[in-house]
Amino acid sequence: MPRVEIIYATIESQELLILEVSEQSTIQNCIEQSGLMLQYPEIDLSVFKVGVFSQVKPLSYEVTQGDRIEIYRPLIADPKVIRREKAEAAKL
Repeated sequence: MPRVEIIYATIESQELLILEVSEQSTIQNCIEQSGLMLQYPEIDLSVFKVGVFSQVKPLSYEVTQGDRIEIYRPLIADPKVIRREKAEAAKL
């Protein structure tokens, strides 16, 4: 049985779970099995992107031994806008 990690972070906390999953489990299966969606009801897999080791993957992606599944929250602010605002403020 493959062992995978699932990670989800909020502004206040981080969750890292290690699960043993059945062969041919998908990312969606793993997230549902983890119970994170019950603990964090804001997780909406139809909106949130997911990935393995910082590479975005579809929910149907079959995981393998040692994969780290990451659940990505939508960005609060655009990093490009923030950098631009900081640069403009530094000019003053």
